Amino acid sequence: MGHKFGTIIQIGDVLVSEDVVEEFFACDYPRCKGCCCIIGDSGAPLKEEELDPLEKEYGAYAPLMEEAGRRTVGEKGFFEIDRDGDLVTPVVPGREECAFCRFEGENCFCAIERSFFAGGSRFRKPISCQLYPIRVVDLRNGTVGLNLHRWDICKDAYAKGRRERIRVYQFLKDPLTEAFGTDFYEALCAAAARLGY
Repeated sequence: MGHKFGTIIQIGDVLVSEDVVEEFFACDYPRCKGCCCIIGDSGAPLKEEELDPLEKEYGAYAPLMEEAGRRTVGEKGFFEIDRDGDLVTPVVPGREECAFCRFEGENCFCAIERSFFAGGSRFRKPISCQLYPIRVVDLRNGTVGLNLHRWDICKDAYAKGRRERIRVYQFLKDPLTEAFGTDFYEALCAAAARLGY
């Protein structure tokens, strides 16, 4: 049985898989409670240029971190290299959550982002976290691919997106614009419209 491959949208040096503009998605935090920061086999992907601001801003968000997270960052540093050789945020040893998590009851929040919104930090959080469920893949010749990561823990977000008619690229307008620019986002919207989304 054959597999149907969708259209690839090319905007400059960025290749976007069609499901980024086709699929519906809107985080449903009251249902998931931030589990994408807790469950996984490694930390969140980091860009090399994020390491310096992550370390420099640490003092601003350290008071918001759980004690286990503070110890982890102290022991491992502000990043680690996962089994695939990629830079990622450190995880708490023996558990799966990111060391930058802050727990409030059953809810998990990003201590870095909490500090940013409180005016204590200028670094919001890694762009990979902001772009989720889009994953950025480095390709050859300086091009990058934007693919949709499908994970069962986000089933409520896909359902909410369908109910509210919000597509992935619409939900992620701000981080996509931050990462790739206004012209890129406008071109992506135009491409989505041409494809009937």
